[in-house]
Amino acid sequence: MDQKKTNTTLTVVGLMLGLLLAALDQTIVSTAMPTILGIFGGLDKFVWVYSAYLIASVVGMPIFGKLSDMYGRKRFFVLGLVIFMLGSALCGTAQSMTQLILYRAIQGIGGGALMPIVFTIVFDIFPPEKRGKMQGLFGAVFGLSSVLGPLAGAFFTDYVNWRWCFYVNLPLGIVSLILIYMSYHETRSSHKQKIDLLGTVLMALSVMCLMFGLELGGKEYAWGSGQIIGLFAGFVIFLIVFLLWERKASSPIVTLSLFHDRLFTASMGIAFFYGAIMISGATYIPLFIQGVFSGSATSAGLVLTPMMLGVVASSMVGGRFIGKASYRAIMFVSVALIIIAVALLGTISIETKQWVVTLYMILMGFGMGASFPIISTSALHNVDFKMRGSANSMNTFFRSIGSAIGVTVFGSLQTHQLGISIQQLVPPQFAEKLGDGRGLLQESVKNAIPADLYHTLLSALADSIAFVYQWAILIGVLAAVCIFFMGNAKLQLPGKAKEKAPQ
Repeated sequence: MDQKKTNTTLTVVGLMLGLLLAALDQTIVSTAMPTILGIFGGLDKFVWVYSAYLIASVVGMPIFGKLSDMYGRKRFFVLGLVIFMLGSALCGTAQSMTQLILYRAIQGIGGGALMPIVFTIVFDIFPPEKRGKMQGLFGAVFGLSSVLGPLAGAFFTDYVNWRWCFYVNLPLGIVSLILIYMSYHETRSSHKQKIDLLGTVLMALSVMCLMFGLELGGKEYAWGSGQIIGLFAGFVIFLIVFLLWERKASSPIVTLSLFHDRLFTASMGIAFFYGAIMISGATYIPLFIQGVFSGSATSAGLVLTPMMLGVVASSMVGGRFIGKASYRAIMFVSVALIIIAVALLGTISIETKQWVVTLYMILMGFGMGASFPIISTSALHNVDFKMRGSANSMNTFFRSIGSAIGVTVFGSLQTHQLGISIQQLVPPQFAEKLGDGRGLLQESVKNAIPADLYHTLLSALADSIAFVYQWAILIGVLAAVCIFFMGNAKLQLPGKAKEKAPQ
């Protein structure tokens, strides 16, 4: 057991950099994709640039979270960061869409280790009275990355080179690696157990079947095709076998007993639905700005900056209210703001002014930000110290699964709605080039469409994006139901309750 004292200030900086990089790469390519598509082509494959990262990170989160509980946080944070930087370097050298997708998967494996371990280390090194503030700070970084990603991608694409969307991770990652290696020293011995290899394989197969089914359905294959039905059937079968195995495994990769606690289960549900809503903002508002307003990648990123500020401010405020009000009370305010925001976004059209869209995004940011510190804290409220890595990994797992499923479901809704209009306006062979509307951003397509028809198509694009947010209201309501089941629990500070401490 290492007896050196941790330098909390340098450790926090290193962790924040690691979290920023891992979360940033879920969204940084969004505003760079039109340029990348123009170079590599492969419009039919562009979704996999996002999905490869998400699938790999989602599969890795519970695994690395459990391993960090068994063998210590530091070694797996360092391992995750090294894998992430390797994937980033490879992405920057990609010469085809296929290579980029493969390298993004390597990045995702590293990201799957970083995100859950960061929040677990924060809980390990800070006492209860400081955790709310620190979770607010780290939650702000996580929220910031969701909006900063498109902005950074736009900057590098417009003014440097799209490859720097990935190369920028290398110097920042090296700084994070040095800070954590030199300043963070774990103060407890690891609890070595047998690794649940079968559970790991079953969980990975289940998640991959689900993700591939969602990504390929309605695109490569029809939803009712044998391939898609087979993938969903595989998901159900592997999931059932996984759950049965985990119930009797001596050292399960996912501790199912965590879900016996109502507060933990409710927190996971909220993380899932909030992940779906947040990805809708990061995905479709840039498309709206670039398509409807004919804005550049930079302007599409800049319109999200006010939302970013709202996320940061709300996350900090939410963190400071932990311990003063119940988790449920704070989250009810949060979800109310989100429902109002998505309802307003459901009214946007080609006539909507850009400043109005910006106001709606600010409101969404205020609603979203508080969830980061609150859910991270509520999920661990009744969790034993030795299981915090697993619990935190489940939090990021459910948020990421929500984002992955959300972007797929919303994408299907938006593409279907736009497709109805496109079929009525342009020939079928030309409609294939438009996809979900991103084809309208390509100069070759734009120049081939008469001006009056192009304006009509942009109006249809705006309406299809509004349609997405009309459905997002339902997601907000489902999140509110989960919040109701949180009960009246709140963080108990020293003197009010005894903290479970490491041995």
